[in-house]
Amino acid sequence: MSGGWTGSNRRNELPADWYTRIRPAILERDGHRCQSCGRPATDVDHIGDKHDHRPCNLQALCGWCHRHKTSQQGNRSPNRRRDTEARTGERHPGLT
Repeated sequence: MSGGWTGSNRRNELPADWYTRIRPAILERDGHRCQSCGRPATDVDHIGDKHDHRPCNLQALCGWCHRHKTSQQGNRSPNRRRDTEARTGERHPGLT
């Protein structure tokens, strides 16, 4: 496992037929085109709830758009550790 999946148990949360039935069906439905930019799609993304695997909650995306969307969601997460919060009291070296 590498990249965004490192340290993640997300694959274990997907249904057993994700790779054999669900993912191929969504890619086919969306014409193997990214629903965001129109490039060839390689990924299937959950639009909303990551545990809702119904076709209406899934879309085909290219790798770039999927990574970008996931990054944006992570940046908005209330659980995200922010550097300013992690270093409370530490002055920036350029401010000394």
